[in-house]
Formats: sequence, C-alpha cells, structure tokens
Amino acid sequence: MELIKIHPDDNVAVALCDIKEGSSILLEGDTIDFLTEVKRGHKVALKDIKAGNPVIKYGNEIALAKEDIRKGEWVHTHNARTALSEDAKYTYEHAVFKLPKVKEHTFMGFKREDGKCGVRNEIWIIPTVGCVNSVAKQLTEENQDVVSGSVEGLYYFGHPFGCSQLGDDLAATKKVLADLVHHPNAGGVLVLSLGCENLTPDMFREAVGEVDSDRVKFLVCQDVEDEIKEGSKLLHELAAHAAKSKREELPASSLVIGMKCGGSDGLSGITANPAVGRFSDRLVALGGTTILTEVPEMFGAEKLLFNRCENKEVFDKAVEMVEDFKHYFTSHGQVVYENPSPGNKAGGITTLEDKSCGCVQKGGSAQIVDVLSYAEPVKKRGLNLLSGPGNDLVSATDLTAAGAQIILFTTGRGTPFGAPAPTLKISTNSALAEKKSGWIDFNAGSAVDGESIDSLGDRLLDLVCEVASGKKTKTEERGFREISIFKDGVTL
Repeated sequence: MELIKIHPDDNVAVALCDIKEGSSILLEGDTIDFLTEVKRGHKVALKDIKAGNPVIKYGNEIALAKEDIRKGEWVHTHNARTALSEDAKYTYEHAVFKLPKVKEHTFMGFKREDGKCGVRNEIWIIPTVGCVNSVAKQLTEENQDVVSGSVEGLYYFGHPFGCSQLGDDLAATKKVLADLVHHPNAGGVLVLSLGCENLTPDMFREAVGEVDSDRVKFLVCQDVEDEIKEGSKLLHELAAHAAKSKREELPASSLVIGMKCGGSDGLSGITANPAVGRFSDRLVALGGTTILTEVPEMFGAEKLLFNRCENKEVFDKAVEMVEDFKHYFTSHGQVVYENPSPGNKAGGITTLEDKSCGCVQKGGSAQIVDVLSYAEPVKKRGLNLLSGPGNDLVSATDLTAAGAQIILFTTGRGTPFGAPAPTLKISTNSALAEKKSGWIDFNAGSAVDGESIDSLGDRLLDLVCEVASGKKTKTEERGFREISIFKDGVTL
C-alpha cells in the first residue's frame, strides 16, 4: 500500500512511501496522478481544493488552503495554513464508544504497603536543590554495590531548581519532587537537601507528608561533616529495606501507564498513536489506568476528546485546562498555534490541527474519567487527562509524577531520552525501527505492511505486561533517565 485515506470525508491522503512526480496510484477506485513528488508521511490532494477552503484529514479540518490546490499536488506549509484562533467555543455532546473484550492479563510487580504497585524496585536519590546534584551523582556512582537481589537499580534525578524560585515555580518544583518520593517504582528514596535553599528541608518534609522512615531517608548536607559518608550509610539502609520486596503476580488493573509522543511525523496518527489508543482501550477495559498529556497538542482536536468526558463536570475541567494553557501562551505574547516543530514539518505535519488530530489518537475511545492539574497524582482508574506542555522531558516527568509506572512514547523521528519511569519507545515507521534499533522497543510501522491496528494494540498490551514484569526498555539498558520541571516565572 502506497497511499492511505484515513476517513471517508478526507480530501487528502497520506503517502506511506516516497512517491515520485508523474506516478499514478489507484485509491478507492479513483486514479491520483501525482503532479509533484510527495515524501512519506506527507499529504496529497485527492480533489481540487479552492483557496480558503478546508483541508480535511481524520475527518477534521486540519488547515485552510492558502491558494488553489490541484488534485495530485503535495499539500503542506507552502499552500496550507492553520485555521486556529484563541477564541474557540466548546459544547458538550456526550459520546460513548464500546470498549473491546480482553482476556485477563497479569504482571509480576511489587505490591507496596500504601496499596500502590511498582514495576521496578529501585533506590532513588531526589535532590531538592540543584546545588547538591554533584553530591547525588557521586553517591550514585560510589554505591552501586547496593544493587543486588531484588534491588534493581540506584539512580539520581538532578535538576537546576529548588532555590531562587518564587510562587508557582517553587510550588511546581516542590510538588513534582514530592510526588517522585512517593512513586511506587522506588523501593527506597534518599531526599538530599543543602540546607539554605528556598525549598527548605522543613517545607519539603511537609510537602512529602507521612512516610515510612525505613523507605524514605532525609539528608541535609550542611548538617553533617561528611555528606558522602552519611549518604552512603543511608543508601545501604534503604537497600536493606527495599531488598525485602519481591515480585508477585498482580492484575493488569494495577497498571498506570502514561502516553505521549515526540519527534512526530505524518505516520504518527496512522500507525503508532492509534496503536497506543487501542492499547489504552484494552487496559481500561481490564480496569487499568492511562494518562494522556501534552495540552498544546490537543488544540484543534479538543472535540475528539471532550465529547468522551464521562459527565459535564469532567468536560468543564477539560475545557478549563485547555483555556488555561491558551492563556499561558497569550500572556507570554505567543499565539496558541506556534507549532509544529521543524522536525514535525519535515515528517509531513503541516499545522497544529494536523499534529493534534494525530496526537489525540493515543487516547483511544474510552471515557475520560478525570482531568488532573500539573503533576497531580491519579485518583481514578480509567483514562485521565493531565495538564502539561508538549515538551518531551517536561511532560514525561509530569506523567511520572502523576503516578505512571511506564511511559509509552511514540516517535516518527526517534529520541534516546528516558524518564524516571521505564520509557518504551514506539516507532511510527519501520525505517526508524531498523535504523535506531538501540532506541526503539516496538515497531508500529508494520501497520503500513498490513498488520491491523487492533493486532498492534494486542501486542503492545502483552509487551507492557512484560516490561512491567521486569523486561528492560532500550532506554533502561542504556541507563538514560532524567527529569525536567515546568518553569514559568522569575529566577532570582
């Protein structure tokens, strides 16, 4: 198959391979004579489109023609533009779709005393301020001997914040780091402070709340003579506690999976993102939880999500989330449609609406049960929306802080980074999977060769259960893990 028309109402199709000028392809009984070359992932007009008329893809308006576009011409940024504005209005038209029947799935995980379930049993060092990042790094490097038995790793998550911050920025740093302390993938946590930072040790302890003192230890570097010696002692105590945890069989309903995309291309909304959507529907049908974020990449496709809010209260929260992000853009003098990225455009994505319609495919068809603020922990099982930007590192950290034990990351161009939670990379095309086999865990490009999206969803569910049971992702094999915290205000 060389060309795909996604929805019956579409007036463009997407090339599944590079198609040369002068080629003729039969699509649904109609011959398309290519007047220009069209690269893989890019769009071709299926009929003449007059200037000012909509370009339709996914059954949605994804652009307006800037000039007359002839049937068989390449459709992209040179002849199509966004139709978005800051003044969209939303109405609630509740839509319910039937979820698939799925056989029971289990995984081998770690049941925590607070009722949560982890898919890893690691020791984490959480610096509360950037000043102690190097101490955390040295402690990590010099204490790898704690990794044995059921203790699967020792990691630190450095960042530049925790001091010289005010208001919402300080609150965001505090919240994200406190949520990481409670993450179920950590069997033990060392909280590392300096002692004089804005995010004071007492303030952070209050934010963390009640903890098991055997699982969470606090070290203020200015309070001890030798922070490396004292830190090493505490890490070994944490490891002794974490070593008591063993994997046991747990139901798939215990899984909380984050979903995002990055380095998207024109196939993202056709292969990988719909495959993740099928996975999400299957996990939700089993009683599990999925989280969708990247609010700016919902702009232009909100209706595809919002009508699936399970009630008006959830719908109102979803609208408020989107409006708040639009205000964030405009308050900084930016238009809401300042997207897609250069890499997205090179991959065939023309406008933000085009990108968004592909992005929200990851949400499948389940009802949306809740809308969460930035880094707010999940409270309800089912599909959740999480406020956060599209930036890969920030949104992956956001998902982890919200409680995602694993993150599914779809990509058409590839990226090596990993979040604190195992980050499973899903390629939109087979060429990327072959070229970057050290990055990609799952190839959804097989959809181009005829594998059904439902089959991809089934296989992805099986793989997630394997990863939850201990199978390492490619990013884990390389030790790639990092965090990034959302920042909006003044640095002192």
